[in-house]
Amino acid sequence: MSQEEEQRFEDEGEESFGPLLVAKLQEVGISPQDIKKLQEAGLHTVEAVAYTPKKTLCAIKGISEAKADKIISEAQKIVPLGFQSATEIHMRRSELVCITTGSKQLDTLLGGGIETGSITELFGEFRTGKSQICHTLAVTCQLPTSMGGGEGKCLYIDTEGTFRPVRLLAVAERYGLNGEEVLDNVAYARAYNADHQQQLLLTASALMAESRFALLIVDSCTALYRTDFNGRGEL
Repeated sequence: MSQEEEQRFEDEGEESFGPLLVAKLQEVGISPQDIKKLQEAGLHTVEAVAYTPKKTLCAIKGISEAKADKIISEAQKIVPLGFQSATEIHMRRSELVCITTGSKQLDTLLGGGIETGSITELFGEFRTGKSQICHTLAVTCQLPTSMGGGEGKCLYIDTEGTFRPVRLLAVAERYGLNGEEVLDNVAYARAYNADHQQQLLLTASALMAESRFALLIVDSCTALYRTDFNGRGEL
């Protein structure tokens, strides 16, 4: 994806359905200092603030109960959380983008591919192709929507050391994409423990608020929790 295309996609996304940066709250009287505290707590968009419980905001150092009330009130004025008609929901869902898995048969089973704006969990036995699908999606999410893509970049959090750029290059060649550009459009990080994984997710939320990312992959989501905790009682 060229820089011109990337900028166009970002501009279009901001105009239509992109997230609102938390800095927008400054326009309604929230101080820059409090906005910085929200960002440090991992709340980088107005939507994230509007969806956050009051007790969570109060737990942020420097955010009093009164400030939390004002922040939530102003955020919820910008982000509607009330009732909507089924027609509005239907129209919004009809605009959802699905990312191709690279297999027409699997896409059909999934109703068109991997649905954006949702969490999709892949599970199965060892060596059944889960990581290969993740590598494929890291490339196909960059395709135009007309080709089953999401016209965006990919965030990839690797918890087991299975990420291989050469796999991305192979998929890129299949779709006739420039391998170097494909690799540049994948932001990769290796997570080494459960706490580190959580921190990387907070960093990912900041990146996704500032640029157009079509997909976030965590491979695997539970591996580090299995090694860091002995049973559910420790979670």
